[in-house]
Amino acid sequence: MRARALMALAMAAAVPVLFIAATAAPASAHVLKTAGPYHLLIGFGSEPTYAGMQNSVFLLLTNAKSGVPIVDEGLGDTLKVEVGFGTQKKLLPLVSSYDPDSGQGTKGVYNAYFIPTVPGDYTFHFAGSIHKTKVDITVRSSPTTFDSAHDPAAIEFPQQAPSNLQLAQRLNAESARLAAGIQAASTKAAPASSALVVGIAGLVVGVVGLCVGGIALARSTSPARREAASNNPARVE
Repeated sequence: MRARALMALAMAAAVPVLFIAATAAPASAHVLKTAGPYHLLIGFGSEPTYAGMQNSVFLLLTNAKSGVPIVDEGLGDTLKVEVGFGTQKKLLPLVSSYDPDSGQGTKGVYNAYFIPTVPGDYTFHFAGSIHKTKVDITVRSSPTTFDSAHDPAAIEFPQQAPSNLQLAQRLNAESARLAAGIQAASTKAAPASSALVVGIAGLVVGVVGLCVGGIALARSTSPARREAASNNPARVE
């Protein structure tokens, strides 16, 4: 009996631990910040993070004392997140993962979806308010915070696909080469085009000359025909 009781207590103690571990699984490489009575666990929604694949800014909002998730459907109206890479910035809307009508999703989790297109470090800047608490938090990916975006070539199989940056570079190179080819062709074709224009102009002048000559000939023969007609009137029997 005593052994069974100890086993039951051990299982009861293990269940909350397993639940916490399962809930925190997506946040294995996230950074924890505090704003007033709230804890904000921040990072990428999917880690490891690879460039060119859909991801999101991940936010787990909880009560700092009790750890209870904070569910607020209107949080996206009062709290904004700005994603930064180098000097480029983009403001994204926060969307609650939890749907109170269906009960699906995770309470306290909010996402701002985007596709990191370039490998490297990203910055997430949260600004606004949570209820009446002002928020101004900036976090940057690093080995001690959350995952940076990686080049997907390391996991591509069986054939590596070119990255978005490589495709853009190739497109720019091809566009530049095509523009140079068109310019060179236009330069070489200039004399031939001039000769063609002169030839067409000569042909038009010749046609006009023929028309003028034909009209003059027609006018010159008309009086002779009228005179012949007057000298030889038609006979009526």
